[in-house]
Amino acid sequence: MFRRTFWFTTGVAAGVWATTKVNRKLRQLTPESLAATAANKALEAGHRLKDRAVGFAFDVRDNMAQREAELGEALGINAPVDPELPSSELSTALEQGVPPSRRYAAIENHNSPKYTGNPMDPTYSYNRNEDH
Repeated sequence: MFRRTFWFTTGVAAGVWATTKVNRKLRQLTPESLAATAANKALEAGHRLKDRAVGFAFDVRDNMAQREAELGEALGINAPVDPELPSSELSTALEQGVPPSRRYAAIENHNSPKYTGNPMDPTYSYNRNEDH
């Protein structure tokens, strides 16, 4: 009698365990669950890729700055600027956002007003083709 009860209980326990496992697996294989799992894995992969790309970008930027410094020293670009050159006017024109077509014209003619790009300025030209 105890043998039959033991095996009956063992069979019921195995059936409950197997049914639970099968139902859990079936829930994992529904389209909604598969879509959520795929989305989570895609997000994780995106975060990993972004972290690697950001690290790579920082490495490239650091190496680029180091190489530019080496080239500047080798070519003497980092040397002091000759005060007779109009580099200060060129840098002022660059800082003000003067278009390339007007930069050197402002440097060559020191007495002319600087191009400001402001439509309210009387020296502003609406003719887009005047430099061509």
